Amino acid sequence: MFERFTKDARDVVKGAVGHAEGTGAERVGAEHLLLALLDQEGSRASFALAALGAGERRESVRAALGEARRRAGLTQAETDALAGLGIDVSQVVARVEEVHGAGAMSGARKAGSRWSGHRPFDRAAKDVLTGALRTATALRDRRIGDEHLLLALTARPGVPAEVLADHGVTYESVTRVLHGGGEAKAG
Repeated sequence: MFERFTKDARDVVKGAVGHAEGTGAERVGAEHLLLALLDQEGSRASFALAALGAGERRESVRAALGEARRRAGLTQAETDALAGLGIDVSQVVARVEEVHGAGAMSGARKAGSRWSGHRPFDRAAKDVLTGALRTATALRDRRIGDEHLLLALTARPGVPAEVLADHGVTYESVTRVLHGGGEAKAG
């Protein structure tokens, strides 16, 4: 499937691996794909993000992803549902970090431990890549671009979609910017 990716989409996937390595994550996740998309410049996805105002709020998106990582990847909706059951996730995180150190629930490897070999993609990241293929196919695009990765991230429930939606980036808004009626189309 990777041979069907445009250069921009391949750069996003490579960048996601780099973000996973940089944070010490054992697996490449959907949030790493989003972080790599935020790094892109001059691509269809970067155009859409800029048009929707997320381009200038990159640091806010990164901070929201970091906060979700601290909560062991729980979405705000999941955190709220647990609160409805009397479980305060922020208290749980604070207690775990008190005993095991800051970021203990993030899934990152301990400082000083080494990683050798291939860093696999987790289920969420694989679902995004498959979703990008389906999106490209549905749009009758021959190649999978970074815009398809962005659309797949917004369509799949989870932290990246929630963070993007909180910043005004939804599947519908991205579709409108990229393919929408009468508006300027991306590159």
